[in-house]
Amino acid sequence: MYLHAATIFLSAFLLFLVQPVIAKQILPWFGGAASVWATCLVFFQSALLCGYAYADWTARFLTPRRQAALHVTLLAASLLLLPIIPDARWQPGSEGDTGPTVLILGLLGATIGLPYFLLSTTSPLVQAWFWQRFRHAVPYRLFALSNFASLLALLAYPVAVEPFLPLAVQSYAWSAAYAVFVVLCAATAIASSRHAVQAGAQRDAAPAREAAARPPTWRDRSLWIALAAMGSCLLLAVTNHLTQNIASIPFLWVVPLSIYLITFILCFDHPRWYHRPLFLAALVVALPVMAWFSGSLSLWTAAPIFAAGLFVCCMFCHGELYLLKPGARYLTNFYLMIAVGGALGALLVGVAAPNVLPGYFEIEITLVACAALLFVRTAQVRWWLSAATAAVLVATVAIAAHSVNTYRSHTRVMVRNFYGVVRTRDFRDPVPFRVMYHGGIKHGGQLLDPESRNAPSSYFGPTSGYGRVFASLPEGPRRIGVIGLGAGAIGAYARRGDVFRFYEIDPQVAAVAMMEFSFLRDSPAQVEVVLGDGRLSLGREPDQQFDLLAIDAFSGDSIPMHLVTREAMEIYVRHIKPGGAIVFQATNRYVDIAPVVERLAAAAGLTAVMISDFPENSRDANYWLADTDQIIVTRNHELLSAEPVKAAAQPLAPRPDFRIWTDDFYNLLRVLKL
Repeated sequence: MYLHAATIFLSAFLLFLVQPVIAKQILPWFGGAASVWATCLVFFQSALLCGYAYADWTARFLTPRRQAALHVTLLAASLLLLPIIPDARWQPGSEGDTGPTVLILGLLGATIGLPYFLLSTTSPLVQAWFWQRFRHAVPYRLFALSNFASLLALLAYPVAVEPFLPLAVQSYAWSAAYAVFVVLCAATAIASSRHAVQAGAQRDAAPAREAAARPPTWRDRSLWIALAAMGSCLLLAVTNHLTQNIASIPFLWVVPLSIYLITFILCFDHPRWYHRPLFLAALVVALPVMAWFSGSLSLWTAAPIFAAGLFVCCMFCHGELYLLKPGARYLTNFYLMIAVGGALGALLVGVAAPNVLPGYFEIEITLVACAALLFVRTAQVRWWLSAATAAVLVATVAIAAHSVNTYRSHTRVMVRNFYGVVRTRDFRDPVPFRVMYHGGIKHGGQLLDPESRNAPSSYFGPTSGYGRVFASLPEGPRRIGVIGLGAGAIGAYARRGDVFRFYEIDPQVAAVAMMEFSFLRDSPAQVEVVLGDGRLSLGREPDQQFDLLAIDAFSGDSIPMHLVTREAMEIYVRHIKPGGAIVFQATNRYVDIAPVVERLAAAAGLTAVMISDFPENSRDANYWLADTDQIIVTRNHELLSAEPVKAAAQPLAPRPDFRIWTDDFYNLLRVLKL
């Protein structure tokens, strides 16, 4: 028994530990977009489905000895793929117009496909072996143990792994632990096959309830799939809503995933945890409340409500799954249907939603679907309960529709792809002003009056760090590089003879900037737009000799971490003139990159100063000017001594205790403002 438990525990721990390890390695290749994690979840759920299908097929059609022989062979073959380090040939090309979803799925399959598949098979397979050997024991609690190990790995990574181990060491350590798992799992397979009782003896020893257990019907399987899919949809929908539409805080995605796993642990550990009347009543309240607050962009309001609501919803889904579980002889088929539902939910939210929905509407759609599933599960219980859940369904539909209409109102353009939702909106009072949004964050804007449309605005006002640097640059043609296009508002500083070269990873941002704003169309300077990740594009280009290189790339509310590492800084320094400057956009509600940039500047022999700009009446009459923090990095002391910069610059205090960030190491927890 201990051998089976140890195998399941280690497999589940490695299964979830590899997810942030591999995702962190490939994140810089795809611009640090939050959708990279959603796409990874699609792969993980799909691999889990394949693993559960394998477990079900081998348990039903192979003898214990043949099953063990096949599995041990695959385990041995998987060792040939170690260590789990992605090949650089999977990096996206320079054209920047290839959809990254297929590329990410292929990369993950080639790098961790077979090991992850085999880890996925372990929980249902070892539980089946356990039941074959110990017919007197029901193995469903081992599923709770599996989810506990997954949760432990998930929480351990940001606290005990990432702050102390470089990425390469993480990969090698995980690979070594996987080799231990291979030995342990092979031993479990061989021992189980040797001690498996014969079919006749099994029937004699089986408890009466197992002998009389009816086989699952297609209605049973459909309910298993629907409940599992609903839990998976809720997980990804809430994660997207919190991380892309409200706040791109590092590791905020851990909260929904932890809640999701905890509900599995509770529901499959013991029936006492899922008290059905209590959670049905809680769900009746939670669904309309979550729909009502789906339009809230306040982290401290939305996060607690959606965390509590997700817990109630997943307890309902997973508790109902436990109530509908079959006899232990059908457990592999039961887990297969759960995996089908999980993969289906991941595909709907992670792949279909970005390609079908124009905005982040999956949270409203999922809440309505959950209300419908609640009605189905209570339709034949009592008439008053059916009436109550029908009323909840109607209320959730009405509130969700109102939320979607509010989100769409006053919106001129709304488009969505892998990188997120881009919208534009016009404000008329006191003066006409057009804004670009990425999720809930402004990404530049433009005054619409013909006489002032080229006036600096948003984060690029005359007294901002950018405005002061432009005012201090020498006369003559200037060559400007900008990582992150947005609305192109920095183009307000363009003059005839200048070259403004923009690097933008999201093609739809470039299209909207050209269509909705005139900074690019009417610029007196030569404007160049390079599609693709800014850092990767610069790494492939010859020296650009920029007078100013602006690092202004955002994914929601945070700068992608791969743009603030030592390797990235080396690329930036190579592309600026000896007297040039690098300006980092440091405006952020939740992440403080000042100590990161200070260490990068010091390592490169440069000076870093902070300019914080709080334009007078920015929240009232001059609402088109935003409060902002920007960091200027340069070795040009004449630039730093120029009156516009000198008047507002504050030197960044040295932080020798802060470890410099590299592609192999960065600690996100140390820069959170929470």
